[in-house]
Amino acid sequence: MPLGSRKKNNLVPEPALRRMPCYLAYLKLAQRDGLKHISSTLIAGDMGVDPTQVTKDLSYTSIVGKTRVGYEVDVLIDVLEEFLGFTVVDEAYLFGVGSLGKALLHDHGLKQFGLKIVAAFDVDPEVVGKTIEGVEIYHFDELSRMQEQNVKIGVLTVPVDKAQDVSMRLTETGIKAIWNFTPVNIKVKDDVVVQNTSLYAHLAVMFNRLKANS
Repeated sequence: MPLGSRKKNNLVPEPALRRMPCYLAYLKLAQRDGLKHISSTLIAGDMGVDPTQVTKDLSYTSIVGKTRVGYEVDVLIDVLEEFLGFTVVDEAYLFGVGSLGKALLHDHGLKQFGLKIVAAFDVDPEVVGKTIEGVEIYHFDELSRMQEQNVKIGVLTVPVDKAQDVSMRLTETGIKAIWNFTPVNIKVKDDVVVQNTSLYAHLAVMFNRLKANS
C-alpha cells in the first residue's frame, strides 16, 4: 500500500503526533477496563499533561467531545488509528540484520501499527539466505532487483560506518522514507522522509537524569 494512501498530516505539529500513540495506548487500556466515555481532563490527569493540550491534540483529528460526557472511547480509538495510519499496512525493507535488526523482525507488534517488514538485507554470509519470522534475508546487492516491488520504506539498523552510504543507496532505488535506528545524522534528498530513533540518545538522557536524581 503506497504511503500516499494514508491521511495527510502535514499541518499537525510533530509533538502532537508523538503524543497521539500514547493517547491511543491509554485509551485501549481504558477500553479493556470497560470505560465507555472519557474526558480530556481524565486523560490529562493520568498522563501528566495539560487538559487543553489533550483537547488541542485530539482536535487535529476533527473529533469533538461532548460537554460533560467527553469522548466515546471506542470511536476515539478508531479515529486515532485511522488518523495515524495504523489501519493501513505499509510494506518495508529492513537493512542490517544484527541484534537490533533481528529483534525488529521478531517484533509482531509492528504490523499492528501499520508496518510490515517484507524482506531484509545484509552482506554477512552468515545471515544472507536465512529466514527469520517468515522474512527472507537477501544480499544487499539484490536490492535493485527486489525494488520491482516498489517498497517505499526502509528500516535502517546497519553499523554506524555504513549508515550514510546505505542511505544514499536506498534513495537511489526509490525508498522515500527511512526509519533510522543508527545514531548517525544521515543526509538524504529533500523528498525523503527520515525519522530518527536513536536508542543510544535516549539511553544517555536516562543515565543523565538518573545521576541527577541520585
